[in-house]
Amino acid sequence: MARIHLISELEKLHNDLLKMGSMVEEAILDAIKSLKNQDIALAQKVIDGDKVINGLEEDIEDKCIKLIATQQPMAIDLREICSILRLIVDLERMADHASDIAKTTIRLANEKYVKPLVRIPRMADLAAEMVKHSLDAFVKKDVDLAKKTWHLDDEIDALYKDVYSELIVIMIEDQDKITQSTYFLFICKHIERIADYAKNVCEKVVYIQTGDYWMA
Repeated sequence: MARIHLISELEKLHNDLLKMGSMVEEAILDAIKSLKNQDIALAQKVIDGDKVINGLEEDIEDKCIKLIATQQPMAIDLREICSILRLIVDLERMADHASDIAKTTIRLANEKYVKPLVRIPRMADLAAEMVKHSLDAFVKKDVDLAKKTWHLDDEIDALYKDVYSELIVIMIEDQDKITQSTYFLFICKHIERIADYAKNVCEKVVYIQTGDYWMA
C-alpha cells in the first residue's frame, strides 16, 4: 500500500515538473517574441511570470522533501526524487535567462535594430524544444529521446557562431552599433545557457537509466 502511494506521489511530481517546464518553455518563446516585435507588454509579462515559476519551484521542492521524510523511498525512487530537486533548479535558472532577455527588450524598446532577427528566434525555438523534450524524456525514462534532444545543441551552437560573426562585423563597421550588438550577443548567451541546462536534464536521464553519461 505504501508503495502504491509513493508511485502516485511521484506521478504528481512528474506532472508538476512538466507544468513548470511548460511555463519555462512559454517564457522563452514569449521573451524572444517580445524582442522580435518590440512588445513591451509581453516582455513585462515574462518578467512578472518569473515570480510564478519561482513559486512553483518552491512548491515542488517542498513536496519532494516531504516525500523523502514520510515515505522512506527505495534507492531508485530516492535517486529520482533527488534528480527532480536538481531539475527544478535548472528550470528556474532557465526562466531567469528568459526574464533577462525580456528586460533587454525593454531596454531596446525605442531603438531600430541593427539587423533583422532571424537566427536568434531560431535559436530560441530550438532551446524551447530542448526544454520540452528533455523533460518528456525524464518523465518517460526515454534514453533515446534524451540523446536525440542533447544533440540539438549542436545546431544552436552553429547558429550562435553565425550570429556572433555577423555582429562582430557590424560593430567593426559602425561603432554606433556596438552597444546594441553587444546586447544581442548577451541574448544569444542566455539562449545558449538555457540549452546547456536542457542538456543537463538529458544527461541525468541517461545516467539514471544506464549508470553513465555517454551521449553518443
